[in-house]
Amino acid sequence: MTARGEMTMEQPSADTLKVILSGHWKLGGDLPEADKIQETLQDRPGVKNIVFETREMDSWDTGLLTFLIDLGNLCSRQNIELNNAGLPEGAKKLLELASAVPETKDARKAEGRASFFTHLGDETVHFFQSAGELLAFIGDAFVAFLKLLRGKAQYRLADLGLIMQAAGAQAVPIVSLISFLVGLILAFIGAIQLRLFGAQIYVADLVGIAMVRLMAALMTGIVMAGRTGGAFAAQLGTMQVNQEIDALRTLGISPMEFLVLPRMVGLALMMPLLCIYANLMGILGGMVVAVLMLDIRFVQYYNETVTSVGLWNLGIGLFSGLVFGIIVALAGCMRGMQCGRSAAAVGDAATSAVVTAIVGIIVATAVITVLCDFWGI
Repeated sequence: MTARGEMTMEQPSADTLKVILSGHWKLGGDLPEADKIQETLQDRPGVKNIVFETREMDSWDTGLLTFLIDLGNLCSRQNIELNNAGLPEGAKKLLELASAVPETKDARKAEGRASFFTHLGDETVHFFQSAGELLAFIGDAFVAFLKLLRGKAQYRLADLGLIMQAAGAQAVPIVSLISFLVGLILAFIGAIQLRLFGAQIYVADLVGIAMVRLMAALMTGIVMAGRTGGAFAAQLGTMQVNQEIDALRTLGISPMEFLVLPRMVGLALMMPLLCIYANLMGILGGMVVAVLMLDIRFVQYYNETVTSVGLWNLGIGLFSGLVFGIIVALAGCMRGMQCGRSAAAVGDAATSAVVTAIVGIIVATAVITVLCDFWGI
């Protein structure tokens, strides 16, 4: 009996090489290398097949597998077929596992692509599921708000103050820039058309009514959707990943009251104030164009603006800002609460929150506009 692994080779035919393995093929022992077979193949260039004989092999472990893998790589480079029929059954199974190629992700889905109607059905089911989740979330938020009115909601005033500061004072610079530029653009476009009729003074009416009634609230809502709505989703999504929301539930604290309610109330209170400030900046931007391009004096522009802009216009704008603030807060908090348990899911939640908030703002704008037209205001 051989105390170590040995290998001998025979050539039963011109295109076949038989490798005879004997002894103990165990890792750490004195085992032959596959390079020895390569030397033999160089001397016998006509070999196309390699077979094994292991009847005299006493024992084996991963040392045999290492040898066989090296030999397999050698045969693949030289286009030689390696026949594993003569190997022990265990070695053949381990070789199959070692050489198995993992299935590509979604490979089965690519092979069996769903039809258009199947995809349409899946999207329809997903839409109604999302709509149900949205209604459930709105209902929970409304219940939490009722508890706030009764003084029974579980939240901290310090958190509400911080959220109002982040959604209010810290948002003033970006709201100032966007609103000023929107007013300037409206005035510039209006000036080009009104100058043809000698009605430059009505630039003040155009900018004032557009900003106060709609544009200030709309642009502020979109800015807050990208700035604050995405931040709410990222904050709550990170808490979801770190299982902090689960910890709140374990302690008997409602995440809807403790996390969502302060954000919804804080943003709803700050949005009308931001809209008033955006009105001022938009009108100021229009005044710059009117004074520098149209030779309209400041007093004329001011008087025309005061005459054209009524309280109904201001009320509609402030109401729209309040609605947009609630929509942005609900979208950000809902996507954050629905976030998965990974870092990538946090980014997806923030993106989805911004998209949902903007879509909600556009839909709410359309509804408010139709209702105002129906009521004649």
